[in-house]
Amino acid sequence: MISARHIPRVIWIHTIIIIVIGLLSLYSASFNNNVVDVSVFYDQFFCALVGILLMIVLAQGDYRKFFDVAYIVYGISVFFLMMVLVMGHHALGATRWFSVAGFSFQPSEFSKLAIIFFLGRYFSERRPKIAFDFSTSLGEIWGDLIWPLLLTGISILLIFKQPDLGTAILVMGIFLVMLYASGIALRLYFSLLGIIGLLMPLAWAFLKSYQKDRLLVFLDPSRDPLGAGYTITQSKIAVGSGELFGKGWLSGTQNQLNFLPERHTDFIFSVIGEEWGLLGGIILVYCYGMIIYCGFKIARHNKDPFGQLVAVGIVSILAMQVVINIGMVMGLLPVVGITLPLISYGRTSFMVFAILLGFLLNLSKKRTIF
Repeated sequence: MISARHIPRVIWIHTIIIIVIGLLSLYSASFNNNVVDVSVFYDQFFCALVGILLMIVLAQGDYRKFFDVAYIVYGISVFFLMMVLVMGHHALGATRWFSVAGFSFQPSEFSKLAIIFFLGRYFSERRPKIAFDFSTSLGEIWGDLIWPLLLTGISILLIFKQPDLGTAILVMGIFLVMLYASGIALRLYFSLLGIIGLLMPLAWAFLKSYQKDRLLVFLDPSRDPLGAGYTITQSKIAVGSGELFGKGWLSGTQNQLNFLPERHTDFIFSVIGEEWGLLGGIILVYCYGMIIYCGFKIARHNKDPFGQLVAVGIVSILAMQVVINIGMVMGLLPVVGITLPLISYGRTSFMVFAILLGFLLNLSKKRTIF
């Protein structure tokens, strides 16, 4: 058991370990080759310094200020999501970035933060407790379920339009987790899950051809070994060849010989598995697990509904991204373009998680829990 006064220290220690592992892996992914430029390491190193400073600042002060601006942040995120479709940079079949003062910005990453704070404020103000029966009024269902679902759906549709299937799935996951944590009646909650399940097959018609190929390759890896299945095949080879202790830093053959596409972003866990082996992978997962455990402990004992719900949102997005990313790298889940938090290269993603963890550190203060 971790005592309340030790929670901030535990979060800090394991966050720093994760960041260091990420920087070592990015340097290895960009070391002595002409495919991934070494600038990704220096960019991430700079982001790490700024991110740690940001966490220190956000860990102080009054976290309730996030409550005051939650709806404004949501509105800004929707505006950015619309802007990226108009003026964004097109790359690898998607339009997900645009430049602000010379720096690339990915609105879909920012939308994760915005949705968490938006739903945290909305559900904390309403605290839905309705029962799904004949006595339930349409007004209750609208306020407690339909309205927040529609607003979240706007972000999901704009993200899906880019297209970014992985982040759209994550935002939907955030909504479902925070809706459950808000205290909504289970009959209404599971009715919603049933409706979503029935509508899932219809989504196939709206997927891009490469997204369909990824799902089909997941079901049959031999379907396109040199095309859609190439990356996952090489990733599994890299992770498996690392065995128990790995081949050593800068010594992974799949990595250094450029067999691993996207090894600095979505598939960076392949580099970790090859160079640090099963042991390195377990250490990384343990670090994530400790942060998630501390986050749930904070959420469980926080007396403020807003802080409680946002803490649940933070640990849920962290847990979902870790599980989905590692699962797809190992071939256990379809490839949907999900980054590994604080590890994969990406300025916006890194800063968003720095903000979320800074907020979690603020909530971990002794005066807010227990």
